[in-house]
Amino acid sequence: MAGKTAVEELELIDAGRPPRDSGGAGDFGGRRPTPAVPQVYVTGIWLALASILMFFMALTSALIVRRGLSTDWVPFDLPPLLWWNTAALLASSLTLETAHRALAAGRPLAYHRWWNVTTALGVLFLAGQWMAWAQLRAAGVYLATNPSSSFFYVLTGVHGLHLLGGIVALLYVATRRRRAAPWPVERTAVTATSIYWHFLSGLWVFLLLLLWWGR
Repeated sequence: MAGKTAVEELELIDAGRPPRDSGGAGDFGGRRPTPAVPQVYVTGIWLALASILMFFMALTSALIVRRGLSTDWVPFDLPPLLWWNTAALLASSLTLETAHRALAAGRPLAYHRWWNVTTALGVLFLAGQWMAWAQLRAAGVYLATNPSSSFFYVLTGVHGLHLLGGIVALLYVATRRRRAAPWPVERTAVTATSIYWHFLSGLWVFLLLLLWWGR
């Protein structure tokens, strides 16, 4: 299901924590589970992103072919709000990288602050996308109005669902931070979430240019 990839990976990371000493109940029959290997889960994120990329490339190919072969493709003006949304999303990548570096430098307060700013910018982006849809609907441009508008709604909608999954992942990591997760586990979760978020930011820039060209 779209948007759940990052959270599922983080739950696997969380499941790889070695248990605390609890006097028999927590040692799983005398055997301790092997701690999570960070590189394994980072590789898992990259594999998941590869599948997402293939899906969007399929939609891209369909748009290019449909636009080139059709005679009913009607261009429409993109809402200017999309460019402001893009600025907010790119800014969120910068704040996320700042949070990541703060954590690596052992500055938890700065890390927590910038992590929250990233989450807020992500929510702002999604709200802006919804407003852009509202502007198009007010102008009489709907999903079924034209093939060009259909691709716009599908591409922005599917990307938005994946970004919503990224916001859930950000909140998930923030919650685990409050539970004082072990340092290797927390660092791996932050790295995996950062990779996912930066990918979606770059993907959006590509989609915006594609939609601008095919509008």
